[in-house]
Amino acid sequence: MIEIVLDGLEIASMEAVHDRFARDLNLPEWYGRNLDALFDCLTDQGEPVTVRLLHQEALEDRLGRRGLALVRLLRRAAAENPQVSLLRK
Repeated sequence: MIEIVLDGLEIASMEAVHDRFARDLNLPEWYGRNLDALFDCLTDQGEPVTVRLLHQEALEDRLGRRGLALVRLLRRAAAENPQVSLLRK
């Protein structure tokens, strides 16, 4: 199982979010580094992935609209793919 931790107190940019997913999911170099590409990667995931979202408010404050869109995307990906779990604390 893969666990990806997104801590809103540590993540300062969408680039850092994409870096984290690319590293932890071992995504190819051609990964698009945008929310559409991330959604595709998560919904195509064949092994269990848990995304642990810590300090969601801080993440949304730092990333603004993109942070809100990221959280919505993570919820949708978890609803669409039973291999993806979203844990918020």
